[in-house]
Amino acid sequence: MRVFLIKRLLLVLVTLFGLTVVVFVVSHVTPGDPARLAAGPDATQEQIELIRAEFALDRPLPVQYAIYVKGLFQGNLGRSIRTRHDVLDDIKVFLPATLELVFFTMGLAVVLGILFGILAAAYRNTWVDHALRLISIGGVAVPMFWLALMLQLLLALKLGLLPSGGRLALVMSPPPPLTGFFLADALAAGQWDTFASALWHLLLPAAVLSSPSVAAVTRMMRADMLDTMSKEYVVNARACGLPPRFIVAKYVLKNALIPTVTLIGLRYGWMLGGTVLVETVFDWPGIGLYAVQSSVAADFMPVMAVTLIIGLNFALANLVVDLLYGVLDPRVRYA
Repeated sequence: MRVFLIKRLLLVLVTLFGLTVVVFVVSHVTPGDPARLAAGPDATQEQIELIRAEFALDRPLPVQYAIYVKGLFQGNLGRSIRTRHDVLDDIKVFLPATLELVFFTMGLAVVLGILFGILAAAYRNTWVDHALRLISIGGVAVPMFWLALMLQLLLALKLGLLPSGGRLALVMSPPPPLTGFFLADALAAGQWDTFASALWHLLLPAAVLSSPSVAAVTRMMRADMLDTMSKEYVVNARACGLPPRFIVAKYVLKNALIPTVTLIGLRYGWMLGGTVLVETVFDWPGIGLYAVQSSVAADFMPVMAVTLIIGLNFALANLVVDLLYGVLDPRVRYA
């Protein structure tokens, strides 16, 4: 198991190194002069050059990359030209909002996806299966930005059932900061009104962000359940007269979860990337909205930091999936 873990950790490090190279090169060859944008339209050439020298933008590209990598090893993600803050300080402010949205959405997607998949397989070719199949196809086919705008117009602006954006009502103050997650912090402080408001604001962006994942997990779980139900050991268990619920819980579910776990790990990574769009539509103050605002200003360091964080979470999610593989199927440990 130790060798298995070391191999996966080395793969994570190699992946992150490749990501830093790609992100750095792409962000620095795109058109635009961040120093000129930061200086403003009335700045002189001398002022622009001072900003360029301050942020090492006048150095050759390999030298800039070496400075960037050295900073990463020291825990320094650079400085934002737009805010003039250390990017790490900005990330500490915006990241909890994104993680709260992603964790809540991921839990919703896993629970609903696995439940819908089991129901669709158990009631195969019935109206339940057809209805869930229609929902899953719609979740995959409907563009997330279109769904976000339509639900925002219908449920928030027209019907007034849910808030159109933000994390809390305008008249409310955030709970005392403990974890940065408004739900957890409000519960810890006993502020039930704040907890209800935070949950109410979370529902609409979470529903939009979870729709592709619920659809994908439902389809995968249904297919894996049906495939496992046709195995000989399941047929033998039925022939022995074991209750259907016991067969599903004991024999079918664990084996059917192995391919689904991989999909869940991948969906977690894609969900982090999807927050850029959802946070922009719903004005959710997370790293996605931070990255969009920085990219408009050609502020490279925050964009690279957000991309690196998403890539790191993606790699760690795959590492967790590999470890869960070893738990669900011990043969994988020796692969």
